[in-house]
Amino acid sequence: MLVVSRAAAPLALDPGQRELLESLARSRTAEHRLVQRAQVLLHAAAGVSNTDIAVLTGVTRMTVRAWRAEFAERGLTDLGKVAAGRGRKPSIPQAVIDQIVELTLHSRPEGATHWSCRSMAARVGVSKATVQRVWDARGLKPHLVETFKLSNDKRFEEKLVDVVGLYLNPPDKAVVLCMDEKSQIQALDRTQPSLPLKPGRAGTMTHDYKRHGTTTLFAALDVLTGKVIGKCFARHRHDEFLRFLRTIDTSVPRKLQIHMIVDNYGTHTHPNVKAWLAKHPRFHLHFTPTSSSWLNMVERWFAELTDKMIRRGVFRSVDDLVRAIEEYLRVHNDDPKPFVWTATAESILAKVRRGRVALQQTASQN
Repeated sequence: MLVVSRAAAPLALDPGQRELLESLARSRTAEHRLVQRAQVLLHAAAGVSNTDIAVLTGVTRMTVRAWRAEFAERGLTDLGKVAAGRGRKPSIPQAVIDQIVELTLHSRPEGATHWSCRSMAARVGVSKATVQRVWDARGLKPHLVETFKLSNDKRFEEKLVDVVGLYLNPPDKAVVLCMDEKSQIQALDRTQPSLPLKPGRAGTMTHDYKRHGTTTLFAALDVLTGKVIGKCFARHRHDEFLRFLRTIDTSVPRKLQIHMIVDNYGTHTHPNVKAWLAKHPRFHLHFTPTSSSWLNMVERWFAELTDKMIRRGVFRSVDDLVRAIEEYLRVHNDDPKPFVWTATAESILAKVRRGRVALQQTASQN
């Protein structure tokens, strides 16, 4: 007598479950086992037999039955979660992981300021790939260091609120300018001609150079439009600052007030500058806190100038350098793109407070 096995009843999927499973089944980035499970459940919902599903998806018939049973019991809850005691066992003992993390955070190797994969691997007795996996999983990057300095300005909060207020809520009938000087820009020439970029080879330039003098760029970034008023001077004194203020005065329409964000450099508070400002009441200077150059958005523009025009430039004279800076100014102002400030004063102050607490804790430990 011939016995024919009966196919299991089709699974019942609601629209939301079907949409999720179809998305997983097509995914190119999801875990392979999740993709397989989604395909199995979709075939089961279509009434395909367990045997045929196993052939179509590359799993065993027992796996198909187990996944159907789990769906019938829990639906898609904990989809893809490996049951306790199942799955691939961790190859790195937890004690070794804890040791790597502890050493990375609270010690340093002899003769070095920080751990490398190789030095940590030799210390703990594992491979450098194992060390890298542990660091990656916990976001540890001992080879990197970021610079910072918390301002000690007694009026830090007052100045911060003032400057951020100009960014987030600029006054009517006024222009807000971020102004600073990029001093001592060197006109550097290379000792040998540079080789051009070609397929398979980067452009080259000699590591040594000839100095041909310096210039100082005075720049004022319009926060609203992104345009920059800029002028190069041979020196960096209050006399040059006054000349630049006159340039701004003639460049900005008379009907607009001028709010300028500047740092605490002595030229900005020179008696002659104060006397000139008193005669030009539409100018309002707003000072950033000490050690807070990051608060002046023109610094971001200076970084782009350095990266795009100065760092790889070859200048055989100061005049060459000035012409290059003026060319960059012209091109930038033809299609300006303003920087957008988003951080509130409250969020910055909260971060600074956390930094001060961390510094105090570190100081007390040392």
